[in-house]
Amino acid sequence: MSKSEKLHISMTDLTKNFQEYHLALSNQDAFEEANRCLYCYDAPCIQACPTGIDIPKFIKKIASGNLLGSAKTIMSSNPVGASCARVCPTDELCEGACVLNQATKPIMIGDLQRYATDWAIKNDQVLFRKGESNGKSVAVIGSGPAGLSAARELALLGYKVTIFEASKKAGGLNTYGIVSFRLPQSISFWEVDQVRQLDVEIRTNTAVGKDVSAEELLCSYDCVVLAAGMAHVPNIGIEGENLIGVHDAIEFVKDTKTKPITNQYAGKNVVVIGAGNTAIDGATCSVRLGAKNVKILYRRTLEEMTAYDFEYEFAKQDGVEFRWLTQPVKIHSDGNGRVQAIECIQMELGKPDEDGRRRPFPVEGSNFMLPVDVVIKAIGQTRHISLIEHFKLEHLEGVVQVSESYQTSNPKVFACGDVIFGKGVGEAMVVTAAQQGKNAAYAIHKQYKEQSVTA
Repeated sequence: MSKSEKLHISMTDLTKNFQEYHLALSNQDAFEEANRCLYCYDAPCIQACPTGIDIPKFIKKIASGNLLGSAKTIMSSNPVGASCARVCPTDELCEGACVLNQATKPIMIGDLQRYATDWAIKNDQVLFRKGESNGKSVAVIGSGPAGLSAARELALLGYKVTIFEASKKAGGLNTYGIVSFRLPQSISFWEVDQVRQLDVEIRTNTAVGKDVSAEELLCSYDCVVLAAGMAHVPNIGIEGENLIGVHDAIEFVKDTKTKPITNQYAGKNVVVIGAGNTAIDGATCSVRLGAKNVKILYRRTLEEMTAYDFEYEFAKQDGVEFRWLTQPVKIHSDGNGRVQAIECIQMELGKPDEDGRRRPFPVEGSNFMLPVDVVIKAIGQTRHISLIEHFKLEHLEGVVQVSESYQTSNPKVFACGDVIFGKGVGEAMVVTAAQQGKNAAYAIHKQYKEQSVTA
């Protein structure tokens, strides 16, 4: 076999690595699983779902063969329900609350939700129609889970909605930030199309503050919804992080979803700094790109990590090595501007800090070196402070301050999703952002109705 043939096979295998790893239920399996459900009257699974999906209802529709009705039930409550079927921590939410946990095993709610929404996708279903126009217009900044949800609900309520998205494609986190083998882009694009078909205009490649001003939006629309999410991974603040081979985890994952898969990481040693869901994505992507060894370095312990439990287990199954109480202090060069090694120091935990987690301290004299070819930074994300200040909104280090009705310090601007998510409480969930988008839409509609009454 020639070298080129070996390369071709290797590239084919790497591409397959990014196909969905979790198999969908067969028709028979879905029917049998749906019929295990007790269809509880006061179902705890509904209470555990942040978007309040009527889970017994959609499962019963699967059991009766009404897949269109099932998909509508799901998507009416959760505008990104197809994505959430794949990425939600169901073991902590709906499945964790299932009454069958006490006797046997919980209903596979996430898999059934995927089964119904997959049917709608494969059969090109348009699930909703726009509401009768009420003459009001709303600008939504960002097309991630929160922005899409706000736009969908507002369109159903009769508003003329325009989404402003800085990226080339709509969908935000679901399109660019979650690995393909968990969430293919096609799923996110379908959810975007469900919103677009409500006559929602989506202006991509349009950055607010650059291509269009805050003043223009505030003057042209009755309300603005800020759902811009988060920005890039911040600098760690150590020597060597600008060397060739050091990557931002967000951009690293995005590249695997938008560029051809290559074998440039084959046989290499990769270190990921951080222990959130994005860090797990960076690590598992590296494995699928052929890395020889992948380590996650985290300055705290397993108990403090913010990644979901199922993400952690998935990474371990992929062979990712976790090095707890390990803090990088310097990235060393090979002399030609490329990463060669990373210097770390052992840590120990002290008392809890402001966010409730125990603060790590370095152990003097415990420095050690790890040989490494690639370093992926995944220590959180920065905030869109310039955008927030463009609207002159009150914020705390980039966390927009809102009322219970998601209204900001500017009465015409509402905010939802990661842009209002506080620090030190783990990571915001896609499903939570979706619900916040809905709530912001309802708050706008309530305000409009109140104004109509007093006018």
